Amino acid sequence: MCLVTVLGNLLIIMAISSHTHLHTPMYFFVVNLSFIDTCITCSIAPKILVNIQMQQHTISYTGCLIQMYFFLALILMDDFLLAVMAYDRYVAICLPLHYTMILRPQHCQLVVDASWLCSHLLASLTLLVAQFSFCASHVIPHFFCDLLPLLKLACSDTHIFQVMMFIEAVLSGVIPLTCILVSYAHIIHSILKIPSAGGKHKVFSTCGSHLTMITLFYGTLFLVYFQPSSSYSAGSGMVASVIYTTVIPMLNPFIYSLQNRDMKEDLWAFLGWGTCSAP
Repeated sequence: MCLVTVLGNLLIIMAISSHTHLHTPMYFFVVNLSFIDTCITCSIAPKILVNIQMQQHTISYTGCLIQMYFFLALILMDDFLLAVMAYDRYVAICLPLHYTMILRPQHCQLVVDASWLCSHLLASLTLLVAQFSFCASHVIPHFFCDLLPLLKLACSDTHIFQVMMFIEAVLSGVIPLTCILVSYAHIIHSILKIPSAGGKHKVFSTCGSHLTMITLFYGTLFLVYFQPSSSYSAGSGMVASVIYTTVIPMLNPFIYSLQNRDMKEDLWAFLGWGTCSAP
């Protein structure tokens, strides 16, 4: 699964980069999403594979904090980027004549850079875990260093920290999700004005890949993080974590290539299995 994820997302990146007619804001964000999904897998899978191979399921305390920081920063970046992609679809469908003016390359790069900055700033709050003492078992009931399993092991008072993390979850989760819902409310309103059923299907099909990713991502993320640590279940938490750390990054290349005709044709052309569509 790790190999499929890395190779699949790298193929998406190289296929888009090698075809100039795909150098549009939508595909620019797809490239960034593929890069982030690759990084999410690479922040967790190599350590798991080493532990399986060596039969020593251990990680250093510093390594645990570093893994947790980068994982959360990447998940937050994924979150912000999905909201930006929803806005991209809103502008393309509802404001098509202003699309090139609103989503200029400089603006797209600025939004991505700002998302990176915000994700790292929010993730840095999790390093406050280093101040906690762990006087109980040091066995993490998880396959990587996630925040809630670590809080379950702390014997320090984590109430204030949990309130801070809940506020962060609202800022980084609810606000982007609200932007997504508002964008798609406008998109649906515009689609309903189209008289022909074929026209409605054609316009809405451009959102299919993005909607699939949103459903998978937020469905599992809310299941894990929008609950107090006292009610956290290791079993359900691990199942949900497997989905958003391994399954979703692996499915990303298939979702965006199989549901997008231009992407599919150019990917086959990049692999030498077909001809490229005309720009």
